[in-house]
This record gives sequence, C-alpha cells and structure tokens, in this order.
Amino acid sequence: MPSRPPRPAASPAPQLAEDGLAYALVTTAQLIAEVVAGGTLTEALAALWSARPATPPGVRGAILDLAYGSLRDYGRQDFILGKLLQKPLPEPVQSLLRVALHRLDSRADPAHTIVDQAVTGAATLLGGKFKGVVNGVLRNALRQTADLNRAADADMVAEFRHPPWWIRRLRSQYPDDWRAILAGGNTHPPMALRINRRRTTLREVLSAFAAAELPVRELNNGALLLDRPVPVTRVPGFAEGLLSVQDAGAQHAARYLDLADGQRVLDACAAPGGKTSHILESADVALTALDSDAFRARRVSENLARLGLSAEVKTADCRDLSRWWDGRPFDRILADVPCSASGVVRRNPDIKWLRRSDDIARFAAQQAEILDALWQVLAPGGKMLYVTCSVFAEENREQIAAFANRHPDCCRLPIAGQPDCQYLPSTEHDGFFYALLEKAA
Repeated sequence: MPSRPPRPAASPAPQLAEDGLAYALVTTAQLIAEVVAGGTLTEALAALWSARPATPPGVRGAILDLAYGSLRDYGRQDFILGKLLQKPLPEPVQSLLRVALHRLDSRADPAHTIVDQAVTGAATLLGGKFKGVVNGVLRNALRQTADLNRAADADMVAEFRHPPWWIRRLRSQYPDDWRAILAGGNTHPPMALRINRRRTTLREVLSAFAAAELPVRELNNGALLLDRPVPVTRVPGFAEGLLSVQDAGAQHAARYLDLADGQRVLDACAAPGGKTSHILESADVALTALDSDAFRARRVSENLARLGLSAEVKTADCRDLSRWWDGRPFDRILADVPCSASGVVRRNPDIKWLRRSDDIARFAAQQAEILDALWQVLAPGGKMLYVTCSVFAEENREQIAAFANRHPDCCRLPIAGQPDCQYLPSTEHDGFFYALLEKAA
C-alpha cells in the first residue's frame, strides 16, 4: 500500500437503503480505499461516523464486520484479483471487489445475491463504468473457486495473509510458533472485561451476567472472558462503571507492577487509560498519567470519570522531562510504550499492510529514548514495568537487553520465574511483552 495522507471517507448517496447489502458493500469499499491510500481504518471510520452520525447500530455493525474481515483477508483477496484482472481497477472499485470476495468467502448468503448487490447496487453507485467488469470478475471467481484457492494456498502472502517481511521475521524469531501467530492475526479477537473491584464483586458481576444470559468465565488473572463479543451496551454494569473492556493480556500490567498503597506512580504513555484505571482500582496510589496527544489524554480523563477514579492527567511527551516532571521521583513507572502493535493486529488489521519492515527499527529507537528518560525519574529501589503489544524481538527482549547493558544500576526482576514474559496471541488474549526492571538503591 502506498503511503499518503488519508482523505475523508466518502458517504454513499441516499438512494441506497442503509440496511441493504449494497450500502454496506460500497461504504466498506470506500473505507478500504482510504487504507490503501495510506490512512488508518480508525481515521476512515471516524470520518464516516462524523459525516453520518445517525447511522443505526445494526448498519454500523455490518460495515465494521465487512471492513475488519476484508482487511484481515487482504493478502488473499489481492492474490485472487491478480489472477482475474490484467491490471488493478481504480479505487474504490478495486476495493469493492476485495469486499465482495470476502463476503462470498465468509457468509452463507446466496452467491447470486452478493454479486447482484455488488453490481447493480454498489458498482452502479460508483459510476457504473465498471459494472460489467465487477460482474465478470465475481462470476469468474465463483466458477474458479477451487483452482483459485489451490493457487492461493501455495502462495506465502495469500496463505498467511500477512506481508512477506512480517512472515519472514516471525519465522526467524519463532521457528515453532510462527504459523500459529500468523493464523491468530487473521481471527476475530476475544472480548475480555475487567471488574472494577472498588465498586463491585465477582459474585455480583457473575449474577448479573447470568441474568442477562451472557456466558462468561473467569481467567487465572481475574479477567472475565465472554463466550462471544457483544456491544458494550449489553454488558451489565458497564455504563455504571462496574466493568471495563480490556484484553486479558493487558490485565497483567497492574499485577506485575507490584503496587502498594501510598506509592507515587507514573503511567508514562497512558491513553486510552485502561491500565491507568486498573492501577487505581488495585491500590491507593498517587498517579500521574501522561500522554503526548491532548485528545487521547482527554480519553484517559473520561475513562477515569466513568469508573469513579482520579489521577493527575497531563499532556506531554514523557521524554521531555522539563515539560512535566516536578523533580520528585516515582516508586513505580508503567512504560507501555508505542510499538508496532504486531501482537494486536487482529484488532487492527490495517496495521499489517501499513507497516513497513524499517518501521520496527524506528519504534525500537523511540522506545530506547523513552526508557532512558523514564529511568531518570525512577526512585532508587523503584520498579519500572516495560510493556509492548508487540511480538517482535527488536521491541521486546532485544530492547530490554540493550537497556540493561546501558544502565549498570538496572536489575531485571523475574516474572513468573522467567526473565521476562512474552504472551503470544491466543483464543484468550492478544500478544504482549512484559519486563520488570528495578533501579539499584
């Protein structure tokens, strides 16, 4: 995908019924086209919902399902289209074909209905010039399904649905697990919840979920895992601040940080505030939450308010100590640093197509700068928890090894009996890395 500034997502003309398949197909095609142009899906969706705030929840859900599914399958779709087209079509027509192929492969709708809606509805709305091509490509795809799938299964990118550099990196770093990691990146993510134990108990929550007929189970770190994701409006107690949506892997942070009442704690890269609020739910501490982006910092404050919690929220780059630090050291620091997000790619499937191989080195350099800056504000005897949602070694074990070599006063503390903890994506949680560092007294 080329990189250029994203354009606002276009809105379909009103002649298509919002609850129809054609509307969902063409709207999703326009979103995918924004990603192909270099924008993020988050940006494109924000522009769409801003332009059409009255979109019904069911319609939003259908568009989201198509958009995320199409981007998870992007590598396979483009391989198949390469077999069926002499050259790519203009956007968003090319992305309409991607979305239609995903729908044909993933849903039980009659194939002729999907093709008809893609041609007479979506392609017509996009000008009609390519109606015949769209019709021919989709019908050929149906006729040649078996042959196309065999060819796709023999192609690395089409089979694993990740860029070649990503596949090679994982194969080198995880010789036993790389296939499972890649497969996990193409799945729907689990939905986990965190109990706000300052306001409710496990017994009360489980009783409310049973009454709502929502199957849920507790994991060994206290996270609650739903059998299947649901809108937060269906989560009993969410609006009242009794629960938060947070991946089970992310819920290890507050526990690994070794919190105690009275500590002075820094969450250095806090937005959107999930780990910030978990810290405050876990211990009575004086917490400072930093984020470099003012909009994202406001999200931290909003999340804290919903949960009935309070912290000092500041907008600043944590590396620029002169802008935010008052000179008093912290007993605990959470360094949940910017990273490639390679461990949460199933939640952000555009990432694997927007990232480039050399981005990893740039993230690693930024992480090193953050670690070196934060080490200065950690009290002797204090602990810093380094966290990423990455599975790449350059951002994780290699990063921490290099930091420990630079700082003789750094002691690496074990986590669950290991020097560090690398969680790989699974049916219960996303991919995360944790390392606990203590500063010599």
